[in-house]
Amino acid sequence: MSRRGETIELAVLGLLHEGPMHGYELRKRLNLMLGWGRVLSYGSLYPTLKKMLRGNLIEESTSSTVTTSRRPRIVYQVTEAGTREFERLMSEVGPAAWEDDNFDIRFAFFGRTDMEIRLRVLEGRRIRLQERLDRVQRELRMTEKEVDRYAAELQRHGVESVEREVRWLSDLINAERGLSAGQPMVPPPDSSTAPQT
Repeated sequence: MSRRGETIELAVLGLLHEGPMHGYELRKRLNLMLGWGRVLSYGSLYPTLKKMLRGNLIEESTSSTVTTSRRPRIVYQVTEAGTREFERLMSEVGPAAWEDDNFDIRFAFFGRTDMEIRLRVLEGRRIRLQERLDRVQRELRMTEKEVDRYAAELQRHGVESVEREVRWLSDLINAERGLSAGQPMVPPPDSSTAPQT
């Protein structure tokens, strides 16, 4: 299965753990979860739902709510096999867990994940981003004189974004480690309200 297909499956299974949903509601919630940069079409969602139905990960029923089209809505819910698959996917800690395509979705469901797994995924993501940051900073230094100011500004913006995410991940990792040591969870400081020095 493609990585995007796995990501959609994971998100659908996670959302259906909250309760049954129809396709429109699933798509709306998935688009909120995926973020503005990755809008999910019905052309991507429904083939995934059909595949998940064939795999017995989800099941469908007809809603008693009558819509304006007078057609009953199909409502999807997770099966026991779907619950096991969700748990399996959430327990994976390899590179796919912290890559861009998958990390946000996994993070959205961290509340249902063991602390050790959360830490390993967060640390893997931070290492991956730090490697990316080091590479981009080297490239930026080498190409700074060769590119115009707009291209250089775009590269600097990318570096700042990755640096900000690395700091955020470090704060989350420290908070998780504090939880494992029995300390109460203190949310990372909000940089928008942090005092300016």
